[in-house]
Amino acid sequence: MAAAGVTPLLPGLLAGTAHAATSLRTGRPEFPLVRGGFATDVFVDAADDPAVLRAAGDLQADIERVGGVRPRLLDTVPEQAAQLVVVGAIGASPVIDGLIAKGRLNVSRVKGSWEASVTQVVERPLPGVDRALVIAGSDRRGTIYGIYDTSERIGVSPWYWWADVPVEHRDDVTVPAGPFTRHEPSVRYRGIFINDEQNLTTWSHRTQEPDKNIGPETYKRVFELLLRLKANYLWPAMHPYSDFFNKHRENPELAEHYGIVVGSSHPEALLRNGVHEWDPWAAEHRNTDGGLPVYDYTVNPAVISDYWRARARQNATYESSWTLGMRGLHDTALETRYATTIPEKVVVMNDIIADQRRILAEEVGQDAEPQIFIPYKEVLDLYNAGVQVPVDVTLIWPDDNHGNMRQLPNDEERRRAGGNGIYYHLSYWGRPKSYLWLDTTQPAKVWQELRRVYEHGADRMWIFNVGDVKSIENGLSFAMDVAWDVNRWHADDAGDAGDAEGVGGVEGFLVEWAGRQFGHRHGHEIAAIRTEYYRLAAELRPEFIAKGLLSVVHHGDEAGRRTTAYEQLLERARTLGAKLPEAYRDAYFELIEYPVHGAYLMNLKYYWADRNALALRQGRGAGTNRFADLAEAAHTTEAALTKRYNTEVAGGKWDGIVNPYPSQIPKAPGRPAVSRVARQETSGLGVASEGNETGTARPLSFFSGTRDRRFLDVFNTGFLAASWSAEVSHPWVLLSESGGSLTEQTRVWVEIDWDRAPEGAYEATVTVSGADAGQRVDVPLSVRNDGERARRWRRGFVEAHGYVSIDAAHTDRRVARGGARWRTVRGLGRRSGAVEAVPSTAAPVTADFAARAPELRYRVRFSSTGTFPVTVFRLPSLDERGHRRVALCLDDQPVTVLSGQSVATGNRGDAWARNVEDGVERLTATVTVTEPGEHELRLFMVDPAIAVDQIVIDTGGLPVSYLAPPESYHPMFNPGR
Repeated sequence: MAAAGVTPLLPGLLAGTAHAATSLRTGRPEFPLVRGGFATDVFVDAADDPAVLRAAGDLQADIERVGGVRPRLLDTVPEQAAQLVVVGAIGASPVIDGLIAKGRLNVSRVKGSWEASVTQVVERPLPGVDRALVIAGSDRRGTIYGIYDTSERIGVSPWYWWADVPVEHRDDVTVPAGPFTRHEPSVRYRGIFINDEQNLTTWSHRTQEPDKNIGPETYKRVFELLLRLKANYLWPAMHPYSDFFNKHRENPELAEHYGIVVGSSHPEALLRNGVHEWDPWAAEHRNTDGGLPVYDYTVNPAVISDYWRARARQNATYESSWTLGMRGLHDTALETRYATTIPEKVVVMNDIIADQRRILAEEVGQDAEPQIFIPYKEVLDLYNAGVQVPVDVTLIWPDDNHGNMRQLPNDEERRRAGGNGIYYHLSYWGRPKSYLWLDTTQPAKVWQELRRVYEHGADRMWIFNVGDVKSIENGLSFAMDVAWDVNRWHADDAGDAGDAEGVGGVEGFLVEWAGRQFGHRHGHEIAAIRTEYYRLAAELRPEFIAKGLLSVVHHGDEAGRRTTAYEQLLERARTLGAKLPEAYRDAYFELIEYPVHGAYLMNLKYYWADRNALALRQGRGAGTNRFADLAEAAHTTEAALTKRYNTEVAGGKWDGIVNPYPSQIPKAPGRPAVSRVARQETSGLGVASEGNETGTARPLSFFSGTRDRRFLDVFNTGFLAASWSAEVSHPWVLLSESGGSLTEQTRVWVEIDWDRAPEGAYEATVTVSGADAGQRVDVPLSVRNDGERARRWRRGFVEAHGYVSIDAAHTDRRVARGGARWRTVRGLGRRSGAVEAVPSTAAPVTADFAARAPELRYRVRFSSTGTFPVTVFRLPSLDERGHRRVALCLDDQPVTVLSGQSVATGNRGDAWARNVEDGVERLTATVTVTEPGEHELRLFMVDPAIAVDQIVIDTGGLPVSYLAPPESYHPMFNPGR
């Protein structure tokens, strides 16, 4: 294991420890948990909470996992002990309270807090005990988190079971003497929603509980994982293919035993699962005419009220969260036969909430908290129209299902006693497209939205939709880390020196997290792999790919460049994986290699399918069928890779957990359709150059700044071998190959020898000829050489190829104004980072921009003049109570305000749908260049929290493509080769 660089975790390396936790190096000897083949006993007072007793058993097992020796778990203090681990909650453990009363344990920063703890070594704490490692929590969960902190420090990952992360064996197991203090979390309730859980249900039924579809044995594993991640809250599985949570009464009992708060999602009022429970209830409570009552409060209020009351009474003794309000059965819209207008429906919703509050007061009493109200979809419209939610109820604000918060609390809502929370998707099933298969949301995107949420006072409850739990390991870990300490990670603003918002950028989390799973020496490389994986997903989620979406002819083969990037990333992942010890291979496959490889294959098969479709249009022969074969081979490989995950990894432990195509998933990509042509005993020469679907009409464009290479495809129109040759008009035009014999096709790369090419603008030609007379195709080239001196000394971005393309983070200057500024968020967007206007609570600027609005400036050198379209690629954040605007101008010309989509409609094919599918919104304006030379493009904040990724100016003939064109030449940011 030492070869992998695996080392025990120190307190400063724990997720969520900076700010939320402190550790003091005292120089005192570390405390031994295992030494010389003997384990230190663990004491928990029998009077303590059962959840603490159970978690202490996990510490007992973790010590054995690391040291190979199982300590005794005691409920009485031994008469004599050299060392002892003492665990307990303040106010529940007489031993802990005694240490505090004697001044032996300092809990001044913990006592009375929510879920806080202190861990420290106390000398001679008790009669007969020489030295003790004391883990004391402010409450039961604070104590539990202190226990799991110790487990992490000795090298047990929270993902040891759920992702098969191995535990390094050590003969001597020690922890620092401390003290180590874990302060209150940033967010009080932090949890997950197991949703769209078809794969988890399949796996659970096959491997955990053959007689159930997610039951107590599965939930035990879920509860433990949540606690190890410092979470405390669960919305359980709720779909038809899963058993509803309260079907098995062990489930709520176990949740209480573990210390997990159980709530329910937006369509599941008062812990009732409408998918499974309403129909049997209705059958037992028929109408007087024998008919079945419908789930409509305007029709059957008494029956529905009794339905809710029964569950409130049944679960009254458990620590629960109570969802108020109402929607239709199985996540459908609210049904109100006798309330058809919005005002009428508002009255009905107010009556529903009053009824539910009365039920909770009568059946549960003062312990009926937290109570939450979730204005999801049509309920948000009713809330905004006047639904009266009691001030002690927590408002849970939903995102748009794609990671963009729709609406955040205003000043009045922030003052509510019940506070505010969020419901946020890391996984989603529904319109316009679903993403359930892989963890594909950039951590920087999650961080950006969560920071915005927190700054707006939504800090009472954060619930994350994690689908099947598996495949979301990294994203879930990060979300819980931010929920515990929202200030730990920051933007890592490379363009803003002295930024002290936290102790590390978002990529720092990836480094730390990967190091904790696979060894610290590999943390940076794995983080780099994950960062590029997320960047490619930000361009286009693998679940969103479709035929014809990416260009295979423009910008160096846009789709091909992505495929190559994935291929290189996979090679990088495999190279690192080969360096790990065998014990780490399963975890590495699950967490790193499978996501990269699976995403690559999904892209690859659609790439070959698009090449197949293009080949058919170009009249290719054998090559058309070759591309069809490649597309189907990629699909077959993808299926085999998933089968390996389900049947071979970890000895088949995860049978059924992964499926890129669960049934009924809307708009899921699958096996792309391909076409084949009948074999003909002919041959013929065809040529298509970059920028042209067919033929060579659009010249290949070259510029000395970016030193591009371009391609031309030489192909056979038949199936018999054909000879070809290529000649260049100038010796400084270079070809990757100049002739041969081909049956299918070959791609020829064209470059310029800039050391030999004369300065100025030139036209050149590549002539491709076949063996038969008359088979000759001229490929035109447009070459511009500004010379080496200009290349080195020019400032700013340089127009070429008919466009200027700018990564928004690559600014010449930034100007902060009015208490607001632009910052770079690294790892956000389609490139290395995007710029965001902060703080998110800043006031909009709608006039006098040059004096009042924070500004970004870009130097641009134009060779053309005219009025040109400008596209600003912004990340599609929302504000349904406001606007999403940015402004721009060239030099000192009038400013143009660009307005983005601020409302999530939920409809396929509209502007919002396009934005979330693409991950960007394209805002357009024009600028006028009156004379060539250097100019300044200026971008102003109008609304805060708007993020800009790229800016493209079309100076003539920019082809339509899915992605922005490659960044233009810039001597600092894109100096070429």
